[in-house]
Amino acid sequence: MRTDHATHGYISDKGEYVRRLKRIEGQARGLQNMVSDEKYCIDILTQVSAMTSALEAVALGLLNDHLTHCVLVAAEEGGEEAEQKLKEASAAIARLVRS
Repeated sequence: MRTDHATHGYISDKGEYVRRLKRIEGQARGLQNMVSDEKYCIDILTQVSAMTSALEAVALGLLNDHLTHCVLVAAEEGGEEAEQKLKEASAAIARLVRS
């Protein structure tokens, strides 16, 4: 994972991402409680689906920010950095599609 840039594409929405991730963290705790409390299977699966959707929304937002900031800037500059950013983005998309 590269961390050599002073700013990342998501930085302007950092607070929103943190808020969403905290909500997802709460959903995970809620799921643990549902299993511990032996709640109905379908109710648990419904909550798993909601949490999965929330994580996907965060992932797609981060991917969009990466493409419109990190990849775009690198592409404008050209060279090896641009090729590397495109490969990283392609690999990230492939991971998201497989999940």
